[in-house]
Amino acid sequence: MVLEDICTSLVLWFFALIPCLLTDGVAILPAPSNLSVHSANMKHLLVWSPVALPGETVYYSVQYQGEYESLYRSHVWIPSSLCSLTERPQCDVSDDITATVPYNLRVRATLGSRTSAWSTLKQPFNRNSTVLTPPVVAISKDGFHLVIELEDLGPHFEFLVAYWRREPGAKEHLKVLRNEGVPVHLATMEPGAAYCVKAQTFVKAIQRHSAFSQPECVEVRGEALPLALALFAFVGFMLILAVVPLSVWKMGQLLQYSCCPAVVLPDTLKITSSAQKLITCRRDDEDACATAVLSAEELCGVWL
Repeated sequence: MVLEDICTSLVLWFFALIPCLLTDGVAILPAPSNLSVHSANMKHLLVWSPVALPGETVYYSVQYQGEYESLYRSHVWIPSSLCSLTERPQCDVSDDITATVPYNLRVRATLGSRTSAWSTLKQPFNRNSTVLTPPVVAISKDGFHLVIELEDLGPHFEFLVAYWRREPGAKEHLKVLRNEGVPVHLATMEPGAAYCVKAQTFVKAIQRHSAFSQPECVEVRGEALPLALALFAFVGFMLILAVVPLSVWKMGQLLQYSCCPAVVLPDTLKITSSAQKLITCRRDDEDACATAVLSAEELCGVWL
């Protein structure tokens, strides 16, 4: 009798529990639990414990509610731009949280036609609680130029960069940079000196900054010109010394022949060897020379 009473009680309890597990004839889907937000460098990630159903793929939907929606739009909830029916038990809500005000966040599970109840974050999230870490800094030298490259953390970030010459009592120089992810020239370094750099982030939207990164240093050695470069410079100098005078002389020749060309008589107008003796005659002997020419002509006529 006692055993029968126990069995009867268990059966009644089981049938009494069924209505609690059914809604319109469909078993209730468990809701996600343990909601929290992990936020670093203005990247906000909502995470939760997944709904464990072996052999089934459960999807999740996320909604948010800012101060404006809560106060002026009758507590309306807005679907997250990136997390509508996602399989992963997390959601990047960085693009949804656009103001420095408290945000409520909630998530629910979906399996086929079944949906769970909404699970809401216990405490509203404000982006001013994000953790700011020092930026990753890479410094290098380009000749005598000090160059820095900073990691790309997004549009919210500015960088305060401090650099100095590594020596006792050196003064720090500060520069604000906004173009992240691109090498930037900081200063011109002196040969034989070492320079150090450190940087911190600043987010204007929340009026907070990170700690400085660990200083990194680079040294510029005062080295002489390489032998090959010196030899090349010497050969080039000697070529200049040889080519320039030759070019000037050649140009002078061209100008001379162009402006003052030499006059060359044709062969028919050239004086024969016997007649050239007339040229050597002095001006005082012109008459005698003329007589000698006439005599030569007469002789020629006689012979002819």
